[in-house]
Amino acid sequence: MMGKREKYNLEFKSDVTRTFLKTVSAFANYNDGKIVFGIDDGGTVIGLHSAKEDSLRVENMINDSIDPVPVFKIEVKTVDGKNIIELYVKKGLDTPYFYHGKAYKRSDTSTTEMDRFELRRLTMEGFHMNYEEKKASSQDLEFKILESKLKEKTGIEHISLDILRTLELYTKEGYYNVAGELLADQNDVEFSGIDIARFGKNINQILYRELINKNSLLAQYDKAIELYRLYYQYEEVEGFSRVRKELIPQEAFRESLANAIVHRIWDINATIRISMFDDGIEIHSPVGLPEGVSEEEYLNRPLSVLRNPIIAGVFYRLDIIEKFGTGITRINREYSNSLTKPSFMISQNSIRIQLPVVKTDQTYLLEEEIAVYNIIKDERELTRAELDRKTGFNKAKTIRTLNKLIDKNIIRKEGKGPGTTYSKR
Repeated sequence: MMGKREKYNLEFKSDVTRTFLKTVSAFANYNDGKIVFGIDDGGTVIGLHSAKEDSLRVENMINDSIDPVPVFKIEVKTVDGKNIIELYVKKGLDTPYFYHGKAYKRSDTSTTEMDRFELRRLTMEGFHMNYEEKKASSQDLEFKILESKLKEKTGIEHISLDILRTLELYTKEGYYNVAGELLADQNDVEFSGIDIARFGKNINQILYRELINKNSLLAQYDKAIELYRLYYQYEEVEGFSRVRKELIPQEAFRESLANAIVHRIWDINATIRISMFDDGIEIHSPVGLPEGVSEEEYLNRPLSVLRNPIIAGVFYRLDIIEKFGTGITRINREYSNSLTKPSFMISQNSIRIQLPVVKTDQTYLLEEEIAVYNIIKDERELTRAELDRKTGFNKAKTIRTLNKLIDKNIIRKEGKGPGTTYSKR
């Protein structure tokens, strides 16, 4: 256990005190987690003198202090000749889980009290209700933008309450829900919006910035596409024709943008941020993966777990998204002929997608980078030693070149030590 570090789903406690109960609340509210007693903050096993008695204390403290009582399991183990307790807490269905009247969450390696917006969302989850289903704050809504797009796609002449009911934006109880409010021409949803900035040579040089909010998600989507086209598309004369060129594939940007809108949580105090640079675009969504979706599934499988199924349903009918969760696959496919590749950075509370400018000309690379890339692109995977032999480089030069290609997101590194391999992205 020595050398292990705490993380969002793992906490160490040197002894049994009531402070662990906040973390039990956090794990039950958000994600499965483990608390290990008898290990200090640095990951060193110090042991417990009365582990069996302490395990009973832990059980009683949870049963007496957490409401409702979550699903948990306690095991006494021996590590390095010392007794420890491992407490496993399951993510619960009856959220929120309170400790002394307060609900908690994990933020990296710390446990903090959640704010009222998160508490409200967890309460709705406990009733198996999405935020988008909640009654809208305003019932005086217009849908001219949605009507125009439906007319273009389906041929309808006028949007009616029956159509809005079919789209699940107007409920059978006779009110507009939050999904309807977000898709209305104007809305007062507190945190809806997209913050777009165009940067110059560095992040300190802002050439253009706009916060698009309090209007339809469809209008926000269209405005973001408009700004993308302004900065990353151009026309070039070829013969007697003008040909549209793209520095960054429009389909990749469109998919990334739609993903951020459809899968975000709308009641957190943050916007979707789009940062535009000369060499690429970064789309930052202020929320992690949907419950039940792993990073591997998100990146590699055509799997869709919808956080906002009503909004997603409207975007699907308008051909903005596909229902089968193929967005990441389609983004990667747009870069199949590019030396540069998109990257996806996923944390507990955010997803960042970086879309680089397409580079197909190997003049983008240094001579030694071209040599290594040309070998790797024709092989499934190679070790550094194999690359030494094929290039004739010494170890230091090969490592230096590989690191440059990794930094440029052209190749990937897998494994550790002598078994480390390199392959084309």
